[in-house]
Amino acid sequence: MNATVRIGWLVNRLRCMSVAEVGYRMRQAAATRMGRRMAGRTAPAPLPRARTLAVQGAPALDQAEIDALLLDADRICAGHVVLFAERRFDVGVPTAWNRDPETGVTGPSIYAGDIAITNRELVGDIKHVWELNRHLHLVRLAQAWTLSGEVRWLHALEQQLRSWLDQCPPLTGPNWTSSLELGIRLINWSLVWQLVGGENSALFAGESGQKLRADWLDSIHAHCRTIARHLSRHSSANNHLIGELSGLYVGASTWPCWKESADWMEQARRELEHEAVAQYSRDGVNREQAFAYHIFSSEFLFVAGLMGQACGQPFPRHYWASLQRALRFLRSVRDVGGNVPAVGDADDGSVFRLDAGGLDRAAQLLALGDTVFGAAVDNHPGVRWLLHALPGARPDCDPHEVDTGWAFPDGGYFLFGNHFGEHSEIKGMLDCGPLGYLGIAAHGHADALALNLSVAGEECLIDPGTYSYWQDQKWRDYFRGTSAHNTVRIDGLDQSTSGGRFMWLRKAEARIERMPSSPNDFDFRGSHDGYTRLSDPVRHMRSVRFDSASNTLTVRDEVSARKQHKVELFWHFAPELDVRLTSHGLSVRGKRFVLQMQASGADLQLELVRGAENPPLGWCSRTYESKRPCEVLRITTVSSAVPVECRFTITFLH
Repeated sequence: MNATVRIGWLVNRLRCMSVAEVGYRMRQAAATRMGRRMAGRTAPAPLPRARTLAVQGAPALDQAEIDALLLDADRICAGHVVLFAERRFDVGVPTAWNRDPETGVTGPSIYAGDIAITNRELVGDIKHVWELNRHLHLVRLAQAWTLSGEVRWLHALEQQLRSWLDQCPPLTGPNWTSSLELGIRLINWSLVWQLVGGENSALFAGESGQKLRADWLDSIHAHCRTIARHLSRHSSANNHLIGELSGLYVGASTWPCWKESADWMEQARRELEHEAVAQYSRDGVNREQAFAYHIFSSEFLFVAGLMGQACGQPFPRHYWASLQRALRFLRSVRDVGGNVPAVGDADDGSVFRLDAGGLDRAAQLLALGDTVFGAAVDNHPGVRWLLHALPGARPDCDPHEVDTGWAFPDGGYFLFGNHFGEHSEIKGMLDCGPLGYLGIAAHGHADALALNLSVAGEECLIDPGTYSYWQDQKWRDYFRGTSAHNTVRIDGLDQSTSGGRFMWLRKAEARIERMPSSPNDFDFRGSHDGYTRLSDPVRHMRSVRFDSASNTLTVRDEVSARKQHKVELFWHFAPELDVRLTSHGLSVRGKRFVLQMQASGADLQLELVRGAENPPLGWCSRTYESKRPCEVLRITTVSSAVPVECRFTITFLH
């Protein structure tokens, strides 16, 4: 980031801060400078009271699950580690913990507070460095040990931990630059600790084992202390705060070995109880308006809650009720094929990875909820491992929570369609919620009044996703911008005004004008004020009707202004579909359905765009750091008031 860009970013960031936040940031900057003196210090001598839970052996697994875990452990020992959703990287043997496996850049071993994490020449892509150092893969080695009892897995784990402690001393290097990353690492260290037998583990046998234990506890103390001193506050108090508090709570609960431990645990517990309610709407929607972070934050809350159950210190009913509502929303928006709309930012980040073959974190989270809240059989391997490592009584929760719903007005989402959960399901979702959470709305996208649609479990009208946080600015701007969503753009401008990669300055506010009465007789009307900032203010109004009897969806877009404006309407289609313009409109064919669309309005221009680069249009991203072309229908007109109506008719193939 050059000096001019940096100054511009700082000015924008200050615009998003309250006076109280400015004061807090100044105190944090001072604490960071003072923290340089703490680097290299050893922790106080720990008391011998680390917590070893009653974890015996491994959970029941079938042979295929066992084989997959052991194969993955073998690959990890060879230096080949899965990062993000599914990409495997060569991280070296021994692991080069400060090296970005994507670019090969090795971050400096200097005081963490002096490292500019956005400087790619200095640290590479910091997301890749952090992902490796979450140590999700070290848990795999502990699983292999509990499954087989073969000492080679314990030796491999010892080598991994030893090399990390040597390369990453407290407060030194890129792996000490984020409290969230420290929290995730503590959670996975706790899982490793319990799975290998805790205090009594053979990992700590002999002089070298005792040295490993002592150095590990020194680092654990530094992790807890650093998180407690650098919690995300004010406009940054989103999923980062939940993750930091969860890591601090799990760390202080697993290793209550220092005089500060009780205070750390109590503070983390108290604030987690608050954030579990504050960061979710009354109807269960995570307020970041990003479905991947809905899952991410829920994973954190589950781990902290299960640790409380395992320690005999259960969280209160309202904590678990918030999670129940979050799972109800997730279960509702997920289609019969298991697809979850890619609303808002996503980076494929996981709190834990206990299932060697599982990429479907939504399915895992829902299975965890079914077991914890409904006493269902834990038939998901990741769930089995988590509940095995954190054994405890099931929480006190509300047995009357409804399984699914369709209207989430507080969170800002409505579902339309019919035959939900059946083979012939039609499921659409309309977004009439806020842009994001708190002052910067960091992970929200400019997608007011956008809608998605799936038919028979196939994605049809899609949200194209995120792609990357740190690739060229044009890609970050595109994927979070209005033209990457199924809504209307005016004069080539996004609905909301960006102030940086994770910051929105002026935020479009959506409003419900007419509430629908049911998903299969759906009649909605809403508006947003994103373009009232223009010198000639424009208001966008959208009506959405779904008629279940004819399987017809009608979307009517109106703009009201004094002068004429360029109006663009975008429809993004899943890349697996066959999409063609016809003389009558548009034809879309999936495996089990055909969708016909007709557009009406004045002087409409219809064009299909696929994989355009300058400017970007016609792309989708299913996993972090990957993108592929998809078909986008762009409808363009110049108007001050004439509406555009799109009528979609769905027919099933037999």
